[in-house]
Amino acid sequence: MDICMSDSDEETPLQAIKRARVTNATCPYLDTVDRTVLDFDFEKICSVSLSDHNVYCCLVCGKYYQGRGIKTPAYFHALNEGHHMFINLHSRSVYCLPDDYEVKDPSLDDIKHVLFPRFSVDEIRHIDEHKLFIRALDGSEYLPGVMGLNNLKKTDYLNVTLQALSHVNMLRDYFLRGERDDSLAPLVLRFGELMRKMWNPRNFKGHVSPHEVWQAISRDSMKHFKADKQSQPVELLQWMLNNLHKGLTKGKKGKQSIVHDCFQGKLKVTTFPLEREVANKSAEEMVKAGLGESVETPFLMLTLDVPPAPLFKDAHQRSIIPQIPLVVLLKKYDGRTTTMDVRMGRRKQYAIISLPNYLILHVKRFTKNYFFVEKNPTIVNFPVKSLDMKEYCAPEALKDGKGTKYDLVANITHEGKPDEGTYKVHIKHEGTGQWYEMYDLNIQEAIPQYIAISEAYLAIFRRRLE
Repeated sequence: MDICMSDSDEETPLQAIKRARVTNATCPYLDTVDRTVLDFDFEKICSVSLSDHNVYCCLVCGKYYQGRGIKTPAYFHALNEGHHMFINLHSRSVYCLPDDYEVKDPSLDDIKHVLFPRFSVDEIRHIDEHKLFIRALDGSEYLPGVMGLNNLKKTDYLNVTLQALSHVNMLRDYFLRGERDDSLAPLVLRFGELMRKMWNPRNFKGHVSPHEVWQAISRDSMKHFKADKQSQPVELLQWMLNNLHKGLTKGKKGKQSIVHDCFQGKLKVTTFPLEREVANKSAEEMVKAGLGESVETPFLMLTLDVPPAPLFKDAHQRSIIPQIPLVVLLKKYDGRTTTMDVRMGRRKQYAIISLPNYLILHVKRFTKNYFFVEKNPTIVNFPVKSLDMKEYCAPEALKDGKGTKYDLVANITHEGKPDEGTYKVHIKHEGTGQWYEMYDLNIQEAIPQYIAISEAYLAIFRRRLE
């Protein structure tokens, strides 16, 4: 018997008669639904035709099949296996096959909510007030927003990036409010779905798989980011922010998006020849003297250069791990400190002229040469609360009156060797005030004192409302 892969859902006159007969009746197969086998985290393609169009999930075995009309994979699965309950993975409508009538029963609402979580305005407003652990259907306990992510192979760098972004409240709330809009880019859709699943208080399990987000990232980046090869979170974060912005604005230049509302600030960069003597001169003084030129440029994150680690060991032949305060590294952006760019034959001075709502700081630990990657182990001491950026702002940056103090939201760290280490992330649960260290599916409590002296690699700070 040949299987036709048609996904047509057009009903025949006989099906219309059957549908009319069961409009107000209770489906006799409701008790065959098995919630323990349902997993909507994976790519929604038919297990027979491999098509992603008009796909249904069998609510009895959890497998995906295309169509529900006669001679479709879903239709044959219902006949051959005796599995009758199917949910459309796009519309969330439930049907009984092969009779092909829609089942409208409130007992299925929990499944629809797990497939596509929805949040009311009131739920979003109070989402950070949740303090209690929730017991999932599989028996595990979790806090919404503090959920482990499956490692797809070597994707800890992906997981920490997603965890950090999920605690940027402005970004999170935007995607929690979002409705399904198929005109948006796949990355935007998949990222929004993952945010809603990570904050869903009615999940069937206490963890989430980022499989669909990963598929979108892999396709859109032309497989630059791979599941079997570790990459740096800063590269992925830069790529994601740029492509989320492009997807939300649909490529229109000059259009604002929630990404820029959250992370975009502005720098004044003054450049001048390498041989000029400009010690202790500000950017304004150099421009007036004709020694350099200034341009304004937007930024989504600031890179901090770490001094080289010492080559010598101590008296006990142990490697010395130096420490340096964050405020020392931030002097790069005070408008007076000169940064050398030997490759371009220029010197530069940076000054912040517009602060973002969320400040991303990248500690540049890794350097590449022709042979290998080196890691700088220097510990950067930073405050968990009240990071004041006033000293690094040009006068025009203070005119908006929004304040210059920031509190830590997320901190990504790297432990181990450059090519063998692991990425972890520290996040704070606002409802309980507790900090957590997260590494894939592993979650444990952390203390702020430990976070402040960890091997920080990428930190996100939230601007205080003053």
